[in-house]
Amino acid sequence: MTLYIGREASKLWKRICAETTTEINLLLDNWKHLLAGLIFQYIHGLAARGVHYLHRPGPTLQDLGFFILPELGQDKGYISETVFTCVFLSFLLWTFHPFIFKTKKIYTVLVWCRVLAFLVASQILRIVTFYSTQLPGPNYHCREGSKLARLPKPESVLEVLLINFPRGVIYGCGDLIFSSHMIFTLVFVLTYQKYGTRRCIKQLAWLVAIIQSLLIVASRKHYTVDVVVAWYTVNLVVFFIDKKLPELPDRTSGNLPLLLPLSTKDKDSKTKEENQKLLNGNSVDPADWRRRSEVNGKTMEDANGLHADTAMNGA
Repeated sequence: MTLYIGREASKLWKRICAETTTEINLLLDNWKHLLAGLIFQYIHGLAARGVHYLHRPGPTLQDLGFFILPELGQDKGYISETVFTCVFLSFLLWTFHPFIFKTKKIYTVLVWCRVLAFLVASQILRIVTFYSTQLPGPNYHCREGSKLARLPKPESVLEVLLINFPRGVIYGCGDLIFSSHMIFTLVFVLTYQKYGTRRCIKQLAWLVAIIQSLLIVASRKHYTVDVVVAWYTVNLVVFFIDKKLPELPDRTSGNLPLLLPLSTKDKDSKTKEENQKLLNGNSVDPADWRRRSEVNGKTMEDANGLHADTAMNGA
């Protein structure tokens, strides 16, 4: 038993080391995209903080979701945040599963490049939207009479840049249309829908997204319109951005465990080498020559077999 555990631990360690090497190489090629996406997350938080200075509390707008769903209240507002945290952590762990499991379909770095592209595009639309019209916040800390509903003028630029994290993010007001929680949730669900392998988890993910939508409205963190707009906007953004981005390399073929994308220099040298071989009358790839022989008919293959049989009989 001890020997088996030691052998499996050794295999796991080798798998982790091999995957780490692959991901580091991908990170060196894509670090600019990841860094830009992470920086924009700060810019998005800064924009949400800025609109809080413009927020003016007022009577809660008439909302269909508020009529249907009872208000959770301040003491139960943590429920929606708990669900969102579980969604975020679950997706984060899933993106790192190639380091542990044998069955791999994604590269962690490339998936996060894609996810950040979806998030940035959606968040740009969100910033434009909530700065266009400031609605009175429906959440308890954004209503009239709350000290957090209005922010005093900042005393320095540093106060704005620090965005009072995390309190300033949790108790923000004015950044309503459309829901940031739903942006993250739907991007994660749509990404797993495409690259995940478990059908039951995909169905569960969509169910959790619906529950998250209802909890956001029930906790009065957003109006129903904020959630509805997020549903069709994020889906459209992911649909169009996904068509523009290059597809992820397929890891399910099993031919080579570490398939890294070629750089431009490598592609040019490979193309020149192939062209030179073709000019010399040589095949680019022995496997490709074999496929051509099969396309030309059975005569070539039968002739090869005949020569082989003759040689064996002569021996």
